[in-house]
Amino acid sequence: MRPTLTRLVRTHLAWPGPRERDRGDVPGWVLVTLMTAGLVIAIWAIAGPALSNVFETAINRVLNF
Repeated sequence: MRPTLTRLVRTHLAWPGPRERDRGDVPGWVLVTLMTAGLVIAIWAIAGPALSNVFETAINRVLNF
């Protein structure tokens, strides 16, 4: 029975606590942020002129109302 208790104590002491285990997923969040920024830039580059045209048309219609 003594070796089992010793093994349990060693396992408990070697087990990482919540602070050591839960480091977070920083590289994952960085990747998500960079990919989101890339998508925004790509969509803005493609649809930017069309959106500007729609905005200017809407403003002109309101001003000429």
